Amino acid sequence: MRPRSLPHRPFLRLTSALAATLAVLCATPHARADEKTDAPELVIEDNDFLGPGGSDIQSTIPLLANPHIKVLGFTVCAGDDWENAESAHLRRFLEITHHEDIPVADGAVYPLINTVELMRLREQQYGTIPWKGAWGGTGSMAKVPSIQPPLPTLAEGAPKTPAIAEPAALFLIRMVHAHPHQVTIFAAGPMTNLALAIRLDPTFAATAKQLVFMGGLIDISMMSLTGSANFASDFNMIFDPEAAHITLTAAWPSITVVGNVSNDIMMTRPYMALIASKITPVTRYMNRNFAPLPLWDEMAAAIAADPSLVKQSVKAYMDVEIAKGYSYGHAHVWPKTLAPVAMGVREVTLVQKIDAEKFQENFVKQAQSL
Repeated sequence: MRPRSLPHRPFLRLTSALAATLAVLCATPHARADEKTDAPELVIEDNDFLGPGGSDIQSTIPLLANPHIKVLGFTVCAGDDWENAESAHLRRFLEITHHEDIPVADGAVYPLINTVELMRLREQQYGTIPWKGAWGGTGSMAKVPSIQPPLPTLAEGAPKTPAIAEPAALFLIRMVHAHPHQVTIFAAGPMTNLALAIRLDPTFAATAKQLVFMGGLIDISMMSLTGSANFASDFNMIFDPEAAHITLTAAWPSITVVGNVSNDIMMTRPYMALIASKITPVTRYMNRNFAPLPLWDEMAAAIAADPSLVKQSVKAYMDVEIAKGYSYGHAHVWPKTLAPVAMGVREVTLVQKIDAEKFQENFVKQAQSL
């Protein structure tokens, strides 16, 4: 039963918006899935856009700069930062790249079940989580608020372009049904928005073309000892394990996982200098906000835009642990013969090796072209 102290209006607005979305879907003429055209590939990026600069924001570059890709929109969820700050950083970057016409749909402010208090308790019981995103970064969770704080001042300036009024989950549903079996969903943050879309519309995943996501790190315990513990932390899964489980067990036509391989290429000072050798508003922005991190989301975006970058992969069945404990949010994989298929796990393609030289050359050109 809903406590009387909670308002009913947000729920009514959501259900009204869903009804309106479904009405539009029924009235929208759908293109035939088997039609062969020279039209660009359609992509929606769902991400936790920590900014300014860094891997989250820079993941937009392989999509925006590719003439064969049409970005239908960006959807935002809490993760690396609070959702309101991420949305503002993204919209400001789109203004800098002159792509402010692309819709930005604000989404989940909190995970489905996980909370600041639960993550704090988990650290007390099972040890420190290297990266906690909006809930403490690499530091302490002691003073992290339980609710999203007001929007802070942005170093790069506040955006003038607002987010659209439609919630992210409804935007995702509407776009996929408007272009059945044509839309690639590229996810590089926690999967809360996708899980909400799947629960609102059980046909959502099957109506998309594919899911490509950054996450699902496998066998990384040794990396946390010999390298960076942060680079071995599967934060996108850990922040919202239940959403990852719902998403990975949905009926996507195909799922591509850009996991361990995403740690292989770093944004170094020399590489940044190469990008910044051509001075544009975008390269100045990137250079000013340089972050020496792996090109996690940039690589996954590039693979979503150009699958020919993948040189080696393996098929597996994947799920994410949702039982509370040390492994909460950790990815598991099985061969088909051992997979618990009765529990809904699905086959995924795990990327093992990419054409690193081509990826890095392309990214330099793409960043300089915006």
